[in-house]
Amino acid sequence: MAGMFIDVQVDPQITQNSELAKQLTEVCPVAIFAQKSDGTLRVVAENLDECVLCDLCVNAAPPGSVRVVKLYER
Repeated sequence: MAGMFIDVQVDPQITQNSELAKQLTEVCPVAIFAQKSDGTLRVVAENLDECVLCDLCVNAAPPGSVRVVKLYER
């Protein structure tokens, strides 16, 4: 479920990559990402609206695999 202002879309292949999941979890300053017990990526829905639009997650992932969507610009 998207936040009120922001949605984060992640390519399904990225969610299964434990190394990228770890990297995204570490780079996000507001804990939008977490790792499940099996190492896969989880988007923490309740933290989505805390996004500061820093693009650290976008820059840490392969091009086009993570998108931060501003819902208020639709």
